[in-house]
Amino acid sequence: MKKWIIAILVLVTSVILVFFYALYAAGPPDVTVPRSTLFYAADGTKTAETHTGEKRYWVKLDHIAPSAIDAVISIEDKQFYHHFGLDPKRIAGAALADIKAMAKVQGASTITQQYARNVFLTHDKTWTRKLKEAWQALRIEAFYSKDEILEGYLNTVYFGHGAYGIEAASQFYFDKSADALTTSESALLAGIPKGPSIYSPLASREKSEDRRRLILSEMNLPKNEYEEAIAEIPDVTGAFANSENEASYFIDAVRSELESLGFREQSGLKVYTTLNPSHQKTANEAVAEGIADGSSVQAALVSIDPDTHYVTALSGGRDYTESPFNRAVQAFRQPGSLMKPFLYYEALENGFTPVTKRKSEPTTFNAAYSPKNFNSQYAERGVTMAEALAVSDNIYAVKTNMLLEPETLVKTMKQFGVTSELEAVPSLALGTSGMTALETANAYATIASGGTYGKPVFITKVESTDGTVLYRYKKRHEQRFDEKKIAVLTRLMTGMFDETMSDYATPTGAAMVGALTRPYAGKSGSTPYDYWMAGFTPSLTSVVWTGYDDGSKITKIEDRSRAKVIWSQYMEKVHAGRQPEEFTQPRGLIEVEVDIISGKACNGGHKLLFERGTEPKEECQQTNDHTEDMLFPELPEWFR
Repeated sequence: MKKWIIAILVLVTSVILVFFYALYAAGPPDVTVPRSTLFYAADGTKTAETHTGEKRYWVKLDHIAPSAIDAVISIEDKQFYHHFGLDPKRIAGAALADIKAMAKVQGASTITQQYARNVFLTHDKTWTRKLKEAWQALRIEAFYSKDEILEGYLNTVYFGHGAYGIEAASQFYFDKSADALTTSESALLAGIPKGPSIYSPLASREKSEDRRRLILSEMNLPKNEYEEAIAEIPDVTGAFANSENEASYFIDAVRSELESLGFREQSGLKVYTTLNPSHQKTANEAVAEGIADGSSVQAALVSIDPDTHYVTALSGGRDYTESPFNRAVQAFRQPGSLMKPFLYYEALENGFTPVTKRKSEPTTFNAAYSPKNFNSQYAERGVTMAEALAVSDNIYAVKTNMLLEPETLVKTMKQFGVTSELEAVPSLALGTSGMTALETANAYATIASGGTYGKPVFITKVESTDGTVLYRYKKRHEQRFDEKKIAVLTRLMTGMFDETMSDYATPTGAAMVGALTRPYAGKSGSTPYDYWMAGFTPSLTSVVWTGYDDGSKITKIEDRSRAKVIWSQYMEKVHAGRQPEEFTQPRGLIEVEVDIISGKACNGGHKLLFERGTEPKEECQQTNDHTEDMLFPELPEWFR
């Protein structure tokens, strides 16, 4: 029996000795902050560089406000000064939660573990990474003091918008050094690292404020200091920016995608993007020149190659240094009539043709909803889909949406890649649910691609410092939509630029025609608060939004045309010197000259596309009574 006891003691002692030998044999781990991450445009030129490595602002612990240190410890690791790098109690609780969920759902990382992850590891939620993180945390604790660890953590943690470390974050958000932070400001900053794209006050002031209050409640402050800090709402400046970078908004979007791919931006990566420098420069110029000096109107522009779904340019505002809020990806604004092409695609799927008619007249739906046409212009007769789309007739759109049922349009938009929450109501046909400019542009790019869907792409490749490929984009496109119906829709969308498409209202793009030199398909949209222009050639799609950040109504006449001006200037400049492109016409389609009002075949009429077998058979010289197309004869009168 004694021999067994001795053997067990020897074994345990051996394991302990091996453990400590492994822990100390390699010496102290190198916690030097890695090199900057470099961002490259599609042409291989360097377009941005993060402020990492030696370029970071590193400050000593005694040059950081005590309230900031207190806030971080209170929310991240209250037992920091009392554990050995791991917190067994938190680990046990997290493990139990993970076992119950049969997945990695809850974290238990100490500040030391987070520091180890920031320096050595990725942010993927796997047991392998957690084990490596724990081992590195033990090594760090073995060779560095608690204050050294805390100092390292505070100087390497990411606070969003390219700001790494507490000093850079303090200067970016508050235009002050970290030693001058107030208690309230410290709590706000301490809440950001949990999810910079969520808790940054520039991403969501509401979520940022909720987390600031939570942290203040965890800090065990004296009552008077707590009440003073709660009452102080920090004034965020967002002053830290790379003024030399013309693609700041684009690079911010790249950073978000990089994070979603599981990469640490500060790990010395080479990130190859889809940015077209010429497109971006033109986008910046179009936005700057398209809005009058002194106007408070803001703008967003997104440009996408429909063949690849590569984002070639993105502008999220007029001046990044004044406002880094990225309106192209963070602002959810009502798209107005930009919804109509997607509605009419679904109508084509359900038996409509370009000459299907509905009566344009003042109409009340469901006894309460009474949409109006622009300037209250109504045909007081049946109008064809072609005419309705060209002049953006709201009555036709709502009647169609009601006929197909609003839930159908919601499903269609999801098929086009829209992830924003859309309300299935009659007014959805008029774009009353908010969407981002990026997802709107990608949906239009799907039309331009002939119905091939792919997610918008910002990153094509990621390499390590030594050139090892860590990620390469793999094309994942899907033919989601009938290319013949998409071609029919595209031809209809050229009608907004045809001044002869209606006799009761002006086509919405008529004023733009003089500035355009090639065929475009497009759609404009507006609400009292938002003005949009979307359109494409076979090789490029772009969408422009304009409006006020505070959601005010756009009352000045000149401000209402800004989106079209910016879009026209951008599309014309990026296509300059290239031969005009014609839209493709798949097999199974027939081009027919049509009298746009009667919807009948007519020599010298407007050239529309039809799927074979659906084209109008009646010729205009036989009769021109403009009677209704009774596609659904059993419907109530207001549907017709």
